[in-house]
This record gives sequence, C-alpha cells and structure tokens, in this order.
Amino acid sequence: ALELNLSCPHATNYGADVGSDPSLVKEVVSAVRDVSPPEIQVWAKLTPNVTDVVELGKAASEGGADAIVAINTVRAMAIDVESGYPVLGNRFGGLSGPAIKPIGVRCIYDLYAEVNIPLIGVGGIENYCDVLEYVMAGASAVQVGSAIYHDIAVISNMVDDLNNYLEKRDLSIEELVGISHTL
Repeated sequence: ALELNLSCPHATNYGADVGSDPSLVKEVVSAVRDVSPPEIQVWAKLTPNVTDVVELGKAASEGGADAIVAINTVRAMAIDVESGYPVLGNRFGGLSGPAIKPIGVRCIYDLYAEVNIPLIGVGGIENYCDVLEYVMAGASAVQVGSAIYHDIAVISNMVDDLNNYLEKRDLSIEELVGISHTL
C-alpha cells in the first residue's frame, strides 16, 4: 500500500496544510489512485488537527482511497525554559504516544459511522487493550509507532495477549470491528 501523508503537523505547504482541505485531499488521493496499479492500495493518513475529520475521510473515500489511516500526531510545542526558545527548530511538531489515543479512537469511531472503506487506527497503542479500543471503535487494523521506542517486543506481546483474549471469548477480531456502534 501507499500511505499518503496528508497529515504531517510540522510541514509547510504539504502534510496537514494540504490534508486540512477536503477538496485537496480528494484531488491528491485521486491523482495517486489514477497513476497507481490496481493491486497497490492507496491509504490516506488523516490529521486530527481539524474541526471535522469525517469530512476529510469522505473526501479521501470519494477520491478513491482504499483505506483511511487515522490519526497522525497532534500539533504540539515545547519551550526550553532556560533559553525561552522552542525546543524544535521548526517551533512546533507532533505529539504522539498515549496522550493522543483518546483522540485517535474518537476519530476512528466517527469515521466508521460515515465511510465505507477500511480504517487503520493509529495513536498511543501500547498494549492489546489499546488495539481492542481501536477495533471496537471501527478499525480493521492498527499501526504501532511510539511504543516500539522502548521495546520492539511490544508488538509480539500485543499479538499474544490479543490472541489470548480472543481465544478465551471464542471470538475473531473481525467480530469486534465496530462493535461499540451496536451497543
């Protein structure tokens, strides 16, 4: 798959600058879809730094995206209190990790109710319960990023714990996708 980064919070004139405009999201996805072989999926990675992520998801779907990846990092900033200057040379960047999981889960939940293409949940996934939250909100898959910084084995541990959870309940992961919408 090609994952289109329509969401980088610290880039200028691309990333979230493009990905915040539904018409540009649709245009970019459509242009990539038009030149990509059918066997290569096109995934649109969305920014949470907007008022309505669903509008962007619909635009990506209308542009021909095969899946939506939600979310990229949340726009953030840190200041060095000794110098008074921003820590990052670009002044701001993206906050990731556990702090953004509730935002990501909410975006997946909202998108699931409005778009009919697979969703990939991203943001703050550190254990199998985090995976389940995204899945129950509507994600068909997840991506793990920051958690591997501390221990690459976190992924195999998640898979083992998730499989144990499913086996104990005699469930498949597919049965849980979007279940929170039916309760």
